[in-house]
Amino acid sequence: MTAILKVDEIQDTSGNNIINENADTITIGKSGDTTNIVGTLQNNGSAVTSYSDSDALSLFNASGSAPVYACRAWVNFNGTGTVAIRDSGNVSSITDNGVGVYTVNFTTNMPDANYSAVATAGAISNVELNMTATVHAPAVGSYIVRTRNANQATQSDRNLVTSAVFR
Repeated sequence: MTAILKVDEIQDTSGNNIINENADTITIGKSGDTTNIVGTLQNNGSAVTSYSDSDALSLFNASGSAPVYACRAWVNFNGTGTVAIRDSGNVSSITDNGVGVYTVNFTTNMPDANYSAVATAGAISNVELNMTATVHAPAVGSYIVRTRNANQATQSDRNLVTSAVFR
């Protein structure tokens, strides 16, 4: 028989909530507390690893007090011939919309379209200068990348296209 104890909140001796359960998250600490509170959660008797704010900065090789924002999606793909993803994170597919126009589709949608997407274009086997990649039409589930040779007015396919999304 398995027993489950559901705890909605735990208070300190002053009556301040120090653990609040909300949906799928558990917050340890009280509102406005500026100290790093580190707790250990137990899952069937095994400790679940927990981290403080300073641990997160260390994991991202960051320092200082500016906030850290994670990359929410990235992709490296071949945009010539049959378009193919070489590797990616949170990108489900690339749609070839014609010469030099690709739609990057997310595996998990962004919370809104107010993210920053960057893209680059080039060539794997040789040095090609003046390649450009621009991002267009950001949407919750996708965005468009256009590639071209900067010296030409027309779009062109590139065999190395990379892009990343920050939110």
